[in-house]
Formats: sequence, C-alpha cells, structure tokens
Amino acid sequence: MREEAHFNYLKDTVLPNLARAHERDRVLSIWSAGCSSGEEPYTISMYLKEFFGSQASCWDTRVLATDISQQILNTAQNPTYQEESLGRVPESWKQKYFVKTGDGSYCIAPAIKQNVIFRTFNLMEPIRFRRPFDLIFCRNVMIYFDQPTKVDLVRRFYNATVPGGYLFIGHSESLNKTECPYHYLMPAIYRKVR
Repeated sequence: MREEAHFNYLKDTVLPNLARAHERDRVLSIWSAGCSSGEEPYTISMYLKEFFGSQASCWDTRVLATDISQQILNTAQNPTYQEESLGRVPESWKQKYFVKTGDGSYCIAPAIKQNVIFRTFNLMEPIRFRRPFDLIFCRNVMIYFDQPTKVDLVRRFYNATVPGGYLFIGHSESLNKTECPYHYLMPAIYRKVR
C-alpha cells in the first residue's frame, strides 16, 4: 500500500481505461518488475479484485511478478505479516484478502495468491515475454542503476508496453524527459501514447 497516489491513480484512471480497452478479450497483462518480497503484486491484485468486483472471475488479471533473487521470491510465495505491518490495509480488505493464522499473523488469501505468478528474471536481460504489457510497475528498483543502464531499461520497457500502456516508477526516481520515450502523466507515472 506504499505510495498511495499510485494506487489511487490505478483505481480511478488506469483500470477504467484498461477495462474499456479489453472489454472484448478480458485479459490484462501486468508486470511487477523487481517485486522483492511480493507486497506490490499482492496489492495490485487486491485493487484488481476490488475494481472488477463480481466480474473478477470473468477476467484474466494475473500479475507477473519477477525478481533476480530466487531466495526473495521463495519468501514472496508464502509470506506472513504481523498485524502492525497491515496498518494501511482497510479492515474490510484484511477480512477478504488475508487469513489470520493461529499465532495472530496473517497470510495471503488463496484468491490473491493465485493471481500472482512469480518468476526469476534479471532486468539486464532482453525482455521477451509472451505478450506486451498494459501496465509495468518498476518502483524503487532503478535507484540502484547508473544513468545509461536506466535509459536502456526504460527503452526496453517501452518496447514491451502496448500502445496506451503505463509505466509506474518509484517517487524517489525520475526519468530524463529528453531520453524517455514514454509520455509523462504525473510524478512517477508514464504512458506509451502511440
């Protein structure tokens, strides 16, 4: 639930746009690149379930979640959360999307868990997935890269994004407007306009 402005924009603008664009095929292609321990793709999945509501089962909204570390992905696939770490999660979401365990911690509900596909992937490699993406989240990853590496990665993201698709980066990151092929929408949110 970090960077709430991102999720508000996702809910209010991105998902309505993508739902209209995919009303025939009902397939959204979403990538959480550099997903770390999984909080981001699980959060995205909760927003998807909330947005589509009773129609959620009619849509394929599985989120591809990748990271270079298999060890962190092992944690991401079976996470447990203490009550205090869910402070920003609405109470109704806790009841719907989490399961309380015997020791008082929480794990992810099966419906959310099954909506995330975890894979190891090095962002320095060519991006060759089955379909281009409607939405790429790569937040707080590029802070570790030098400028030429960042420029190259953003260009590869752009080539892997459908026209009209979105890129979300971290609020602590910025892209050089002269070198960025995406159209700037608002801080840390970009769109491929053609």
